[in-house]
Amino acid sequence: MVKSIQENVVWRAIPIAGIVAGTAMLITLAILNPLLDGISSFFNIRYFASLIMGTDVLLEPTTMSLIVGLLVHYGLSILFTFIIGIVVHRWGIGVGIFGGGILGLAFYSINFFTMTVIFDWMVQIAGSSSLIMSHLVFGIVAGGVYELLDDYDQPFITPETTKETA
Repeated sequence: MVKSIQENVVWRAIPIAGIVAGTAMLITLAILNPLLDGISSFFNIRYFASLIMGTDVLLEPTTMSLIVGLLVHYGLSILFTFIIGIVVHRWGIGVGIFGGGILGLAFYSINFFTMTVIFDWMVQIAGSSSLIMSHLVFGIVAGGVYELLDDYDQPFITPETTKETA
């Protein structure tokens, strides 16, 4: 199975799709946090930082907590995009978008129903409307961008085939 993943996943697409989807998630949170949940746009970044730095960063934002929060967020974004890429690979853009959205919601459920067991302070934001929507957006964008960058359906061109057609 590991060999199949190594051969079939488009590796260059994963970090690109992960960063694009992670950015889309942050933009969604920046817009929806104040509107739906009445909290700061950057509050969730501090929650990401709290996974490494502890709960003190939730009380007072610092530059370091924002940097750590962004590093954690983008690291997890690339990891989750890898999983989405394995699932949606070779199914096309429609499945990439739909399947990515479903997986984004699954990641929300897994993250917040398991994270609250390990990190009990996460229960405070587990039901956040903006988090649910942002995970959906993340999955849609990750699956869609991954499939856009997936060259599986593209014709394989080698130097020999270009000589034959010339």
